Amino acid sequence: MLLHQSEITESRPKPLQGILGGIGIALSVHSLLVLNGSVLGVSGFVHRSLRGDKAAMASIVGLVLGGIAVGIVSNADTPEPRTVSSLLQMVFSGLLVGIGTRLANGCTSGHMICGLSRFSLRSLVATTTFFVIAVATSHFAHGALGTSGSLDWTLDNQGRQFLGAILSLGTLWLAYTCLAIKNGTGNSSKLVSRQIHSCANLVPNIPKSILRYLASFLTSLAFAFSLFLGNMVDPHKVLTFLALPLSSAFDPTLGFVAGSALPLATLLYWYVRVEQPKLGGKWNIPTSSKIDWRLILGSVIFGIGWGIAGICPGPALVNFGRSLYAGIGFAEYAAWLLFMGFGGLLVR
Repeated sequence: MLLHQSEITESRPKPLQGILGGIGIALSVHSLLVLNGSVLGVSGFVHRSLRGDKAAMASIVGLVLGGIAVGIVSNADTPEPRTVSSLLQMVFSGLLVGIGTRLANGCTSGHMICGLSRFSLRSLVATTTFFVIAVATSHFAHGALGTSGSLDWTLDNQGRQFLGAILSLGTLWLAYTCLAIKNGTGNSSKLVSRQIHSCANLVPNIPKSILRYLASFLTSLAFAFSLFLGNMVDPHKVLTFLALPLSSAFDPTLGFVAGSALPLATLLYWYVRVEQPKLGGKWNIPTSSKIDWRLILGSVIFGIGWGIAGICPGPALVNFGRSLYAGIGFAEYAAWLLFMGFGGLLVR
């Protein structure tokens, strides 16, 4: 549903949901890195899928189906996909996000979560730039966003989303474990060997190439559940977070998401290392430390687009899936994604 500013009254911060959502995000990011050697950057998935990258397509499908799954497992009173922007604003926001993320080579997931956890200077500059610009843009683009209420430490029905994320990643790691067992890389003790033999029979002769696509799909599925759990799919939550504590509308929920996702992702990246991606292939981690005009300009453009609608690529894909299931909000999110893709194609 399209939610106009005059209808917005109170936003209740949800710390526990934010913390658990952040944990799910960090686990999803690390799983894709360890298994496929890839960064979970959603804008990159969108841009690469338009150029025919099958793994990126699998990730996009995981995010959209994750949105559909969220609609299925949630209670009937769960709020439907909503925006705080008009259709024209959604189109303009999507276009700017597409151009900006293509220039800067990343968005909130690729730069803010993955990049900062690697201590990337480029990602630090990009994140600082687009966050400051988004704060300024949201201030001018949106009037009163209501007020922030008391902290809500309940999970409501959101516990199902965390369970969905854990089951998605658990399925992925079970499939990988069974493959490793069949290849003779498991523990050789007698007790574990008996358990291993039973596990191996569950996943017979699955090639690693298929498991790489499965890893792309399931990590994105878990990421989708985690985004929903952390309230990052709610544009109003995003905009009230961008309002900062100086405003009575400030909602710190997304701060709890980042506060759990970033430390855990950092610890996992630096202390749970592997020499080679577990499912084969090469490392696909950005190594450049160059701070150039494309990075700065792209971050500025992305920040404007993000601040206009409170939407970035991951939540847009999840909400698109939710809109398909709910039968409402489809036009807004379809337009946003269409123009994001078009914006990316404009950049060489």
